[in-house]
Amino acid sequence: MDLTSSSGGGGDPRQIEETKPLLGGDVPAPEGTKMGAVPCRRALLLCNGMRYKLLQEGDIQVCVIRHPRTFLSKILTSKFLRRWEPHHLTLADNSLASATPTGYMENSVSYSAIEDVQLLSWENAPKYCLQLTVPGGTVLLQKKIYKYKKVLSNPSRWEVVLKEIRTLVDMALTSPLQDDSINQAPLEIVSKLLSENTNLTTQEHENIIVAIAPLLENNHPPPDLCEFFCKHCRERPRSMVVIEVFTPVVQRILKHNMDFGKCPRLRLFTQEYILALNELNAGMEVVKKFVQSMHGPTGHCPHPRVLPNLVAVCLAAIYSCYEEFINSRDNSPSLKEIRNGCQQPCDRKPTLPLRLLHPSPDLVSQEATLSEARLKSVVVASSEIHVEVEHTSTAKPALTASAGNDSEPNLIDCLMVSPACSTMSIELGPQADRTLGCYVEILKLLSDYDDWRPSLASLLQPIPFPKEALAHEKFTKELKYVIQRFAEDPRQEVHSCLLSVRAGKDGWFQLYSPGGVACDDDGELFASMVHILMGSCYKTKKFLLSLAENKLGPCMLLALRGNQTMVEILCLMLEYNIIDNNDTQLQIISTLESTGVGKRMYEQLCDRQRELKELQRKGGPTRLTLPSKSTDADLARLLSSGSFGNLENLSLAFTNVTSACAEHLIKLPSLKQLNLWSTQFGDAGLRLLSEHLTMLQVLNLCETPVTDAGLLALSSMKSLCSLNMNSTKLSADTYEDLKAKLPNLKEVDVRYTEAW
Repeated sequence: MDLTSSSGGGGDPRQIEETKPLLGGDVPAPEGTKMGAVPCRRALLLCNGMRYKLLQEGDIQVCVIRHPRTFLSKILTSKFLRRWEPHHLTLADNSLASATPTGYMENSVSYSAIEDVQLLSWENAPKYCLQLTVPGGTVLLQKKIYKYKKVLSNPSRWEVVLKEIRTLVDMALTSPLQDDSINQAPLEIVSKLLSENTNLTTQEHENIIVAIAPLLENNHPPPDLCEFFCKHCRERPRSMVVIEVFTPVVQRILKHNMDFGKCPRLRLFTQEYILALNELNAGMEVVKKFVQSMHGPTGHCPHPRVLPNLVAVCLAAIYSCYEEFINSRDNSPSLKEIRNGCQQPCDRKPTLPLRLLHPSPDLVSQEATLSEARLKSVVVASSEIHVEVEHTSTAKPALTASAGNDSEPNLIDCLMVSPACSTMSIELGPQADRTLGCYVEILKLLSDYDDWRPSLASLLQPIPFPKEALAHEKFTKELKYVIQRFAEDPRQEVHSCLLSVRAGKDGWFQLYSPGGVACDDDGELFASMVHILMGSCYKTKKFLLSLAENKLGPCMLLALRGNQTMVEILCLMLEYNIIDNNDTQLQIISTLESTGVGKRMYEQLCDRQRELKELQRKGGPTRLTLPSKSTDADLARLLSSGSFGNLENLSLAFTNVTSACAEHLIKLPSLKQLNLWSTQFGDAGLRLLSEHLTMLQVLNLCETPVTDAGLLALSSMKSLCSLNMNSTKLSADTYEDLKAKLPNLKEVDVRYTEAW
């Protein structure tokens, strides 16, 4: 509040400024204005003879401190943060009242209740606040911010405006009694000023940005100010203001912003800032250093919001590159209509297969003359996207759907696929092409950090890109590096994100597999993804079954070329009896015997099958207890010594077996009771057991290192009636989940667990 006093009595050297009004604007009150009750006037006269001009009403910031006055100095010296409320105050006959009686001013302040009135001033700070002492607390009135609103709302000379902005910023920074509104109010004033004056010169732009820079270090810019910053980044990307002023602002946004959905212009400003960095001479090197600064020098980023915020900016920028193509969907047939032939509603025919073609006139003309039996093709154009629909009588069942099915076809079906051409031709403009290259490169940088990779994989698992981007050859080729990083990561929480979120939805595994729209390497990435997924996927049978149904051809082709992973996959399909068709089984065997590595693995499979038949032959004991301190090798040696087809009860309690022995346990067809008390049997072995020993009835896991990750897999063992999880890392939520999914479970021991 811009308050001063005249030198009326007293000799205080600080009171030498000219008289100014107490409330409202700078215009004195009209003649006859009531001056308040006698107690208030007496309190004013006792303040060293200070006298004030009064106004009848005005806009004031109000703060009430409910503390005895003896604590007020301590509160102020500690810069205690308080909440200020804007009120339109009026000097009534008997009280100080607000036009909006809420908050601090819900009840008016009676003149008779005011015990003292004085100015508050702090060391190295201007006098800006009036203190009214009332019973039980203190009322603080602040006005200065409204003075600046009035001055800056009608700018005449910009050098004066700039000076006022600097003074306003200085006032906000030096205020010892403050909250967020103290710093946000100047930013909002400047934001409104800039939005109403669009004809400023470049130098005036930069001067204003530099003036408000100190406030931006600890505060997000308002939406209109973000728009102003975006414009500056686009028009002057090489300006030093971008590096020196905007960098800390963007860093704060990425570290502290919680939701770009509520503040979309913060995201847009961050996006334009990164593009401005990319326009510098060093280009992507500057962007790379910026990403490194956001991560920090240590191996683990200390700011959990940085990664999701950066990913959100990247996704929005990539989406904007294809916005023209996406908007063209509104004026073109939907994917379902394209798939169904793009005919008029009155002339709809059964579903037709798709082939996506490059817009080459020669190719189109060649296809048009291939067969007289082929009807005339219908070509649908959406900008640079060309889709040709063929009317043939021999459509593949995999690419057709029921005419009455209203569901949208999945991504693979929509974008599939002729052998000659697997992607749509999309040509981006120069600016969109630069934007795409910049933000795909940022995704690559993010995938290089080990601590960020799990979260990045999770954020990209439900594929967040538009279909047009996934059909763009340049985009999928550049993004392939990120998918490779996921496939190479040994952590299950990373590479499991290659799979789709739920059945019927495509994941990165489908897109980059042979036949997928993004595959351009004859299956090399596909083989590496299969290898890493098979190494950790406890639903092995389910995964193999999906491969046999959808990717058997590519698997056999890669196995025929000597790929060891694919050879192992074919052997596992035979070992687990995934393939029911005899002709297909014989074809797989022929494929295996066509290469040296395949022939060797098939012979090993045959040897294992013979041993398995001998192991499962009826005979041998029904109960077996392994001696204490036995190992996995001891168990394997014992089980290879005879027939255990009748073995129903096996005790491995207090032995040294680990999850590795699960490979031998799953070969026991009659096993119903298994005791693993006080062993090192962990989650990996538990997952394997849950997939194969579905008839197990009694399982003792007491004092084993199993966790929720493995215990959740037990939900598929519907025959379990007794389960001991004493002294394990079982959580209460997992226990409730198991009880709900195991209907026959009658005896449960969860002592010394979280669920106890």
